[in-house]
Amino acid sequence: MIPTVAPAPADADQTGSTTAAGAPVPYAGKAALARFSRHRLFSSPGAVAGLLWLAVLVVASLTAPLWLPFKTEDQDFTAVLSGPTAAHWLGTDELGRDILSRIFAAAAGTLGTSLITVIVGVGLGTVLAMLAAGAGERTEAVISRVTEIMMSLPGTVIILAVIGAVGTNIPVVMAILGILMSAGIYRVILGQAKSLQSQLYVDAAKVDGTSPLGISLRHVLPGLANTIVVQAALIFAVGMLIQAGLAFIGFGPPIPQPSWGGMVQAASQHVYDAPWMMVPTGAVLALTVLSANAIGNALGKAPNAAAPHLPSAAARRQRAKAVAAIAAAPGLSGGDPAKGMLGVRNLSVAVDSTGAGNGVRLVTDVSFDVQPGTVLGLVGESGCGKTMTALSLLGLLPSGVSVAGGQILWNGRNLGATTEKDMEAVRGREIALISQEPMRALDPMFTIGYQLTATIRRLRGMGRAEARAEALNLLEKVGIVDAARILKTYPHQISGGMAQRVAIALALSGRPKLLVADEPTTALDVTVQAEILSLLRTLVKDTGMSVVMVTHDLGVVADICDQVAVMYAGQVVENGKTAAILDNPRHPYTLALLAADPHANHADSMPERLATINGQVPQPKDWPAGCRFAARCQFAGSACLEPVPLLPSGTGEGLVRCVKADQLAVEGMDWLPTDVPAARRLEVTPAQDHIVEKDLA
Repeated sequence: MIPTVAPAPADADQTGSTTAAGAPVPYAGKAALARFSRHRLFSSPGAVAGLLWLAVLVVASLTAPLWLPFKTEDQDFTAVLSGPTAAHWLGTDELGRDILSRIFAAAAGTLGTSLITVIVGVGLGTVLAMLAAGAGERTEAVISRVTEIMMSLPGTVIILAVIGAVGTNIPVVMAILGILMSAGIYRVILGQAKSLQSQLYVDAAKVDGTSPLGISLRHVLPGLANTIVVQAALIFAVGMLIQAGLAFIGFGPPIPQPSWGGMVQAASQHVYDAPWMMVPTGAVLALTVLSANAIGNALGKAPNAAAPHLPSAAARRQRAKAVAAIAAAPGLSGGDPAKGMLGVRNLSVAVDSTGAGNGVRLVTDVSFDVQPGTVLGLVGESGCGKTMTALSLLGLLPSGVSVAGGQILWNGRNLGATTEKDMEAVRGREIALISQEPMRALDPMFTIGYQLTATIRRLRGMGRAEARAEALNLLEKVGIVDAARILKTYPHQISGGMAQRVAIALALSGRPKLLVADEPTTALDVTVQAEILSLLRTLVKDTGMSVVMVTHDLGVVADICDQVAVMYAGQVVENGKTAAILDNPRHPYTLALLAADPHANHADSMPERLATINGQVPQPKDWPAGCRFAARCQFAGSACLEPVPLLPSGTGEGLVRCVKADQLAVEGMDWLPTDVPAARRLEVTPAQDHIVEKDLA
């Protein structure tokens, strides 16, 4: 039988949507306002201040005739070269004209003409870069040669020649300046545009028949947004300064029309007898340039950029305080583990808020032991805290996340309270990491031989020749036959399975006693996955090291793991020996995972349709006070609304976090498949021997 497939349940409460009658949800406007306020432009105080400054300048300049105390050409010969007074807040110039009035009257023209440079320069440079990246090598060669010629031309001479031909027509001059600057912008954007054109999603768009113009607008241009914004802010500031410089040497707006550069030039003639004249105009010009750069920096930040793994100095200070607090905390029950044994006691990991680890908790009170020469599997859905738990063992939590409590006991030390400097002696030498993507561990700029030998020399203190011989030995140990050739290759020249073997060899360079493997077989095909698992089993048997395996695959757990810790919503919900948990699960979540796994069912007992788990893992900020699986559990009751501790199982083997664990075991209840609407069931048509789906219509 072909299993029926249930569609995803519709969300009945979505903020910002419309009701069945088509009326807008009452809080849609507030939600939109909240999303707008969370825009990255408003997350930077400098950008907010810059935006307010530019807005004040533009509004004040456009409404100048309505509020300015003096006209720009009015002269007060009784207050020539005066400083700030009650009548003239920013003083007067050499003709007694009000400086405040002239600054704001010139603002709109200065900002507007600078914007012409941005539109022409950034627009032309972006279009040329996208055209060169997508049209082929010949077109790129022609455009590149033209832009190189433009960059070789003396810009100042050309601008002065334009002024001599058309006069001091500032908009035309700034447009010519934009054309000259577009060549440099083209060179900046071209490389990124070519990289985006080579992405797989662009190839998929081509296969779908999307036109080159559609690809450029839909797939390439959005990826250039950050670079374009940063370049626009830079060109805006440069255009403003060049415009002021032209006015300073006499090529600005005609007299008596005010301009910032002309005012700076007039102030420079009285720098000794009236130095204050330079301050207002210079300060306004400097603040405007800084405002444009601050806005560009805020908009140029990628909205989905991941937090770097290298913490800032402030984050390091916060972590040092958190480490000291954890170290000062009293020891937890459970006893100190033996040498070579890992003991995790009530480990909690939280987001840094007001201090290190004081925010929302991502992992809560996780406890388990890993005996020497054994493999522990951490299983559960995405978002359950498996990777955060694994990374905390090596002190590699991302920036903004810290250990908030508990102990990570290893060889007599609490790694949760160990400083970054002390952890450097642990990583690689005692505990090593195998990541899900081997290319994260391999640098594409260096050969595999260089990376292996450099790591061996650093961790073991060997000479160059000894390290190279050990590198060959490690590659052979991980099942690479032609090790001498692989040492000379770069990571991109080998397959994914071979790269994972090299990553394992790299992790073994320091002879660690504990290996943390974060889904090391997920990205590999079935055959290579079996080879990697066989390799890990051999390494555990031959070296006696222990392994913490993070995985989604229960087949991997059954194949290699001795112990299993099932995690859900940042907690361990069941922990025990692999055979006991897979054969007789005590927690409903473990029962559901097994019921949804086709490999966990024998061919003769395969159900008509696999079970599903309705809903999804809640966000850390939404974790309930009681059982965190209760909202998705088929057996939940009123007792599940209270906090549930991790207690010994009724069988005496392992631990379980469920108030109904013994009752479910006695009654032998199974996780049942949910109902599927008949209109969505898949059926086999015998006459045509293929699968068809009933049409809802």
